[in-house]
Amino acid sequence: MNDAIRLILNGVSRDLPRETPATTTLLDWLRTERLTGTKEGCAEGDCGACTVVLEGADGSRTPINACLCALGQLHGRAIRTVEGLGANHPIPRALAEADATQCGFCTPGIVMSAWAHVVEGGDVHEALAGNLCRCTGYRPILDAMAALATEEAPPPALPSVGSARFGGFHLPATLAEALALRAAHPAAWLLMGGTDLGLRLSEHREHPAEVICLLNVTEMQGISRAPEGLRIGAAASYAELLATCRADEDFAPLAPYLARLGSRQIRGLGTVAGNLGTASPIGDALPILLALEAEVELAAPRATRRMRVEDFLTGYRRNALAPDELILAIHLPRPPVGALLAAEKLSRRHDQDISAVSLVACLVLEEGVVRRARLAFGGMAAKTERALTAEATLEGRALDDAAMIAAGAALHFTPLSDARASADYRLEAARGLLRRVALRHTHPDLAAEVHA
Repeated sequence: MNDAIRLILNGVSRDLPRETPATTTLLDWLRTERLTGTKEGCAEGDCGACTVVLEGADGSRTPINACLCALGQLHGRAIRTVEGLGANHPIPRALAEADATQCGFCTPGIVMSAWAHVVEGGDVHEALAGNLCRCTGYRPILDAMAALATEEAPPPALPSVGSARFGGFHLPATLAEALALRAAHPAAWLLMGGTDLGLRLSEHREHPAEVICLLNVTEMQGISRAPEGLRIGAAASYAELLATCRADEDFAPLAPYLARLGSRQIRGLGTVAGNLGTASPIGDALPILLALEAEVELAAPRATRRMRVEDFLTGYRRNALAPDELILAIHLPRPPVGALLAAEKLSRRHDQDISAVSLVACLVLEEGVVRRARLAFGGMAAKTERALTAEATLEGRALDDAAMIAAGAALHFTPLSDARASADYRLEAARGLLRRVALRHTHPDLAAEVHA
């Protein structure tokens, strides 16, 4: 017997018919429910026209892309759409009064991002990074958002739910349940936030026979800090990781880099473990894991094991996950005391774009001399890799521009050419990012970014 997907929509509890396909995207379902304020623009989490907000029991508001989220993921959660704000809400009124809307197609998504922002706070440009506007331009939108006041609203009373099954869509609540499902359905999709696999639902219209969604597994949730480093639960989102890095001095250098990973909508659902599970070569978190010698903790029915992320990634979209295993957590060590930790990303757009090249460097320095170097590049090969020859070139040299030029000359990559960049451009860009790391260290007052 199937369970019913239970959620709160715009403050009203809903039990969906048991025959509702759990792999239907939230966007498609909303529009069949005549909640057409949520728009479909790109169906790949890039434009923000479909932005809705997850409301937490603690009063938090997390913007997400409805086009990438499967209905089954929302069991036990609360969603707010633009219709749920009401006709006279101050946010759409402020946008209208600031002349911040023309065709209006993008406006509902911007309204929802703004509604989340008035509670979550932070940089307004970061809040809007996942919302594209083709007509108005951002100045009047920013003016409207600057005038918004904090809005107090009671948090939703979320329904109490445990493990559930909606046809072939399984939502376990414990690790034991998840492992049993993994054994029973070895070919099932393993779904976390869905910001990668969700594209197969929205763009490619795939209908998997079996899905195991791991977001509710208790043992996979949360991020814990310890003297040795971070334990990042497999179900912990990028948003949680970014908040943790901003609050921890050792990992703070990673925060500006993580803030450019997708958008608030993507970071609200996406997970590091999901990136490892799909072994995507363009995941901006993976260079962090390699540069800091992270380990992945894998759970199987009989035991758990840990292995280096560097060994776990075996090729393009391939990893070392055994048929009976699940990713339980990622262990991210702290950088050595006094080490220089730097992260750089080059993409066509500053925000909400896939890297052409990314670099995370961890350099142990003694009196300005590099004693140990780890340089991890994304976008340069079929998988995220360390630049071993460049590391060897750096070690024993003073960290300056000349040393980074030498390290760049020693790069062994033969990059691919694709829509984002040519092989020659990628190689030259990687050399430029190495020089940027040294320049940021030796000239901290230098504006290394054009927009700075």
